[in-house]
Amino acid sequence: MKLLLDTHTLLWWSANDQRLSATARDAILLNSNEVLVSAASAWEIATKARIGKLKGVDRLLAGFEAIMSADRFTLLPMRHAHALLAGGFAHEHRDPFDRMLAAQALIEDAMLVTDDAMLLTFGARTMW
Repeated sequence: MKLLLDTHTLLWWSANDQRLSATARDAILLNSNEVLVSAASAWEIATKARIGKLKGVDRLLAGFEAIMSADRFTLLPMRHAHALLAGGFAHEHRDPFDRMLAAQALIEDAMLVTDDAMLLTFGARTMW
């Protein structure tokens, strides 16, 4: 199965945070699953760290690609098709990061690993 991690899922995974569900953790650990991390998550983490909304992510930001590789995660770039779908969703959800992740999950046929029920409104498949 192909999984796309929501940003909070990635952060909780990286911090070994107990808020990460057992189902999500098991799915991420399952070697037969491909785990994707969107460029949108790197953008969101860097933005929120810069404006003071997210602390303690300096190590993650400094070594982002190496850390993702060590965890066997595949980096997912943002493409034009993703942007067009994300921007064109009729749903009035204002968070551009959520919109992008939902679009990528749909286009890449990936299960979005999130505990954010709002993402269900985009039609993406989710697990938690």
